[in-house]
Amino acid sequence: MRMPKILLYAVVVLILAWLIIPILIIVPMSFSGARFLSFPPPSWSLRWYEAYLSSAAWMQATRVSLIVSVSSAILATIFGTAAAYALDMTSSRLVRSLQMLLLLPLIVPIVITAVGVFLVYAQIGLLATMTGLILANVMLGLPYVITSVLVGLRKFDHTQEMVSRSLGMNRLRTFFVVTLPQIRPSVISGMLFAFISAMDETVVSLFISGGQYQTLTKRMFTALRDEIDPTIASISSLLTAISFILVMLVAINARNTDRRQGKAA
Repeated sequence: MRMPKILLYAVVVLILAWLIIPILIIVPMSFSGARFLSFPPPSWSLRWYEAYLSSAAWMQATRVSLIVSVSSAILATIFGTAAAYALDMTSSRLVRSLQMLLLLPLIVPIVITAVGVFLVYAQIGLLATMTGLILANVMLGLPYVITSVLVGLRKFDHTQEMVSRSLGMNRLRTFFVVTLPQIRPSVISGMLFAFISAMDETVVSLFISGGQYQTLTKRMFTALRDEIDPTIASISSLLTAISFILVMLVAINARNTDRRQGKAA
């Protein structure tokens, strides 16, 4: 029985290495002192991190991405939590069928979504605007929030809401006082995933961002198309580190939640 288990571990390790090594190669390349991307680096330097931090154009794109990511994560969390709560509370098949509609951004190929958003924005004048970027990323982030919050609501005992309302609280106050504190880990997880989605989103940004409202990912794509600049490696390393830290926070949040629920049980 041990041999199949060893083979399984070996296969898992190989798959993880296949996925991770191409990402990890970017990190040493970002510390290269060479003018062009090369691996292994002929020399070591922080010049490309300095080039990124000292560039007004890169900083402007970074600010746009951060504003879009934070704003869209907050809005997606608000709307996604409300939608998940409504889906969990209703018994109507028609309303429950809307769940598939809300999850469409995860199902439809991102290029098709980007083309559709572009055509709509071209008609209503939202191309190359901060509002347009935020709304598009709210749409893309909603499925993550809805899925995460629904998991938390499935574990929540709705009898507590009935008791609260029987004591005089209305539904809105009951949600904020009784329900939300207990599903908060799921809400936080959904918000973090929505933030990561907005921060790393590229395809939709290529279609709808531009001018002073150009996201970091679109500027990276443009720079890579025009010239292979090692600055891209330093930015990619920073984005990877941020995504990794946020995913770890989600994992820690989930583990702490399970631990608290285990103690409560």
